[in-house]
Parts: sequence; structure tokens; C-alpha cells
Amino acid sequence: SELIKPYLGSKYKVTEVPKSLIFYMSKHSGPVNEIQWCPVREHSHMLLSASMDKTVKVWDAVDTGCCLKTISCHSCAVRAARWSSCGRRFLSGGFDSTLHLTDVETGKQIFSSKTEFRISALKFHPTESNVFICGGFSPEVKAWDIRTSKVLRVYKAAVQQTLDILFLPEGREFLTSTDAVSRDSADRTIVAWDFQSAAKISNQIFHERYTCPSLALHPKESVFVAQTNGNYMALFSAQRPYRINKKKRYEGHKVEGFAVGCEFSPDGTLLVTGSSDGKVFFYNYHTSRIIRTLSAHKEACVSAIFHPVLPSLLATCDWAGEIKIWQ
Repeated sequence: SELIKPYLGSKYKVTEVPKSLIFYMSKHSGPVNEIQWCPVREHSHMLLSASMDKTVKVWDAVDTGCCLKTISCHSCAVRAARWSSCGRRFLSGGFDSTLHLTDVETGKQIFSSKTEFRISALKFHPTESNVFICGGFSPEVKAWDIRTSKVLRVYKAAVQQTLDILFLPEGREFLTSTDAVSRDSADRTIVAWDFQSAAKISNQIFHERYTCPSLALHPKESVFVAQTNGNYMALFSAQRPYRINKKKRYEGHKVEGFAVGCEFSPDGTLLVTGSSDGKVFFYNYHTSRIIRTLSAHKEACVSAIFHPVLPSLLATCDWAGEIKIWQ
């Protein structure tokens, strides 16, 4: 991308809140569950989207706003899709209980496997590029190796469903947010795991009676946020014992049962979240105040993500199947 080239050599500057709509992309015929910019800086004009319409799409979301590829290898809704670290492949999982690793250029599946449960969350290991973790409608979370197509480890939690997975820096530990809804479930909403031993480190992290549909790690500080169904984001330490910060709460947006994603800007100054009323909320990370809201969509906005290289470019997606790019 010619637009990204000038930024590749320089350091990321301050994130600004986007003001205007650049592209309106609406090729999906069902809700968009997840979007992700390509992690390879030179190829970060590409955006990946996973939809309830059973497809995964790759877009040029920086230069043209065009759909570059549509992959239809799933027979049910695609709940999760993630780029591999090399940016040449992506992993997808869905309600058909299958996993596919697809080559972006050829559109062919390099690896496919069937699981025993519907998949709702996928994350690649931050340092071991061939390893990923997969969770869904099951009490188990599994670590897989792409090279062997085999399960490496099984993490067993007394829950019904995994909503999101978050690796902590270096990947020695990871967190799962779960749909634990029994009467004593407040102590199992977020669980911390040792990646190697599969041991549970802690399940006494979040004590409010809300499930947490998504988790996000701060790019510079050792903290993470959890989106909650109490219509606020809670801040935690990313080091044991993962204490909640009682002084900071990011509230004003609505979740209302949607899997609304949240994310920090690459410089760590802003926290951005979708909202079930279609808006995007920008919070000052340090003060937890709302800086601005953007009336982005008519339906629930489930994801808002900043571009890793271009300082004020934002992608959003919604329950009507629309993706929008803002600057």
C-alpha cells in the first residue's frame, strides 16, 4: 500500500480520534463477528472479517475499500478468524465445529480439523507462531499445533462456554473469559492458566456477577481490560494476582448481551469499544473519561479496531453485516 509506506520507517505517533467515514464496505449478508488488521506492517492494508453468513473475507481496507477474497469453507456461521503472524494465512473457526487454516493468496485450506464443540474464540500464541488456542461451547479449551494438526494440551474449566482468550505478554500465561452462570459463578468469570502445564493459576479475578464477552491487553503497561455485560469495562493488573483496579471504570456504552469487542490504541492512550446502540466510544485510558462518541452504525457495533501503523485509521463492524473505515 502506497499510503502505508511513508509510515513504515517512522515511530507510531499519537492516535487521534477519527472524524470522517472513508469506506463503507457491505458485502457480508449476515452479522460480522470479528475483524482484524493484518499484523505484518507492510501488508496491514488488509483487513480480515468473519461473519454469520458462513464466509471469511479479506479486504483492502486502506487504499480501495474493495473485497480481495471471499473464503466459503465453513458450513455454519464463522465466529472467529485470526491472521497468522506471517500474514500469509488465516485461521477460522465456527459453529460447524471446524477449524481451517487458509492460504490468503490461493484461498486453499492448508489445515482443517473437526472439534467436538462449536468454536467461539481463537488466538495464536504470541511467540510460538504454529500454536493456537481454541475455545467455544465446551468446558475445555485446547492448544493446537498447526504443523501436526494435533491437540497439544487441554485446559479444563468447570464452565459452559469460553467467550474470549487473551495471551499475556510472552505467552507463558493466558486468560479465558467464560460464560459461567451458576449461582456461585462470579469467581469463574475470568480464569488464568499456565500455558505449559495447563494448570489453573487463578479463578478469583473478577467477582461481579457479569460475564465478560471480550478481553484486551494494553500495548505498553502490564494491564488488561475486560468488557462486561454490566455495560462497563473493568481494568485489571496483567500480573499475578491480577487485581482489579477499583478506581477506574470505563462506562457509558452499552453491551446488552452482544459480544462487543474493546481495544487499546497502539500508543496505549485511548481505549475504544463498540456499543449495542451502534456507537463507538473513545475513552482516555488514564482518566477513564469519554473523549468522544461516534455514531457509526444503525445496528450493534461489535468491534472497533485501530490500524497498527496509520495513527488515526479505525475499522468498525456491525450486526447488519457492514464494515466501515474511519479517519
